[in-house]
Amino acid sequence: MVSDIASTDPQPTRPRGDDLAFAGVARQAELVRAGEVSARELVELHLARIDRLDGVLHAFRSVAAERALAEADAAQERLRDGDPAPLLGVPIAVKDNVDVAGETTAHGTPEGGPPARADAEVVRRLRVAGAVVVGRTAMPELALWPHFTESRTGGVTRNPWDPERTPGGSSGGAAAAVAAGLAAGAVGSDGGGSIRVPAACCGLFGLKPQRGRISLMPLAEHWLGLTHLGPLARRVLDAAVLLDALHGPAPGDADRPPAPAQAFARAAATAPGTLRIAVSTKPAMPTRVAPAIREAVESTAELLRSLGHEVRERDPDYGVLMPQFLPRYARGAWEDARTLPSGPRLERRTRGMVRLGAAMARPAARVRAAEPARAARIGAIFADHDVVLTPTIAAAPPRAGRHARAGALRTFLDAGTYACFTAPWNITGQPAASVPAGFDADGLPLAVQLVARPGAEATLLALAAQLEQARPWADRRPSEP
Repeated sequence: MVSDIASTDPQPTRPRGDDLAFAGVARQAELVRAGEVSARELVELHLARIDRLDGVLHAFRSVAAERALAEADAAQERLRDGDPAPLLGVPIAVKDNVDVAGETTAHGTPEGGPPARADAEVVRRLRVAGAVVVGRTAMPELALWPHFTESRTGGVTRNPWDPERTPGGSSGGAAAAVAAGLAAGAVGSDGGGSIRVPAACCGLFGLKPQRGRISLMPLAEHWLGLTHLGPLARRVLDAAVLLDALHGPAPGDADRPPAPAQAFARAAATAPGTLRIAVSTKPAMPTRVAPAIREAVESTAELLRSLGHEVRERDPDYGVLMPQFLPRYARGAWEDARTLPSGPRLERRTRGMVRLGAAMARPAARVRAAEPARAARIGAIFADHDVVLTPTIAAAPPRAGRHARAGALRTFLDAGTYACFTAPWNITGQPAASVPAGFDADGLPLAVQLVARPGAEATLLALAAQLEQARPWADRRPSEP
């Protein structure tokens, strides 16, 4: 179900009641800095919404209410002291595979060992920017599945637009939290589509930045280089503001972006100029693309033409992708499982993927070594195009609980429908974003994916913001379940 609010433009006056929860990262930060709302009031509002709604949605693995309120008070004190930090008092959620000091990082499993001694670099930067970490969001075990967020530990996470549907995965809890107004924004991880897929399922803007743009420390890399961290947000500007706060290398990182960071919020407020855009609905893995999703891509292509861009059909040369992706994905699952004390208690489908990963050391090393050649093959399309436009996912979000008894093989094969357009860009490492593109006949969000050259997040943000202005989406929000 869907409800409307008055406008997609930044509100000239302070939003009232629960409307404030949907104001977005940038607007909430502005309101706190202007003294129109206190950091504590803002955090209390989101905690109340979590208390009211999360019993149905199961977006959070854990909520740190007392700590969040203390952080809100500290943010207010920083504001009084003249601290210019950009996110003072803004409530942000982080995924259950990101270290938060004093809390267990469980990766969606029953237990994750002793509490983390320090914040992950991305959480440290959130705190430096003044954000308040309200909780850890749910994920499937070891972040393995892009098409649902369910586990024996966390239960079934549900889509705010239709609680009978999944919010996607593996950052499904993060997406559900932002879509339902339980957090202003969230940090997710993406090893094959796990930011972009749930963003598409939940009507959000989700950005997988350039590999290395946001540090993974204390991990030098994850899933042999496939994994990126990035923002999920209601608006393009919100994601850009988060990226401004989070980007930059840290000592120990395995990767450095091929292009220097820019002022990403400024990019989101800048016209993109005339771009050459390739449109493709050819999936990188065998699957059928739903008619409503093809129509969303076609309508977006027409809109881009009307905005002055040069748009033509052209398919990337993916080659046979599965042998390039599966060994790193499965080996990553094996590496993650080794860090946990609860290996025998993992779900059957997780254990199956971990067993496969145990045999993948050499294949994974081979395909990692072959990555530059594969990236060059896929990236050849950017010799004469600035952006590639594709679907984000090939089908509507599946029914929640549909995979409850599925083993590793069936679950993995079903995942192809949801990662077939996203996974190639984890191999290449370049930036890609899911952009809302309307709703289908059942009231479920539709989305398209935009992919830019390596290091060109600014291009994506400018183009996505232009689409948002021409075809607003943030004025719609789910009804409360």
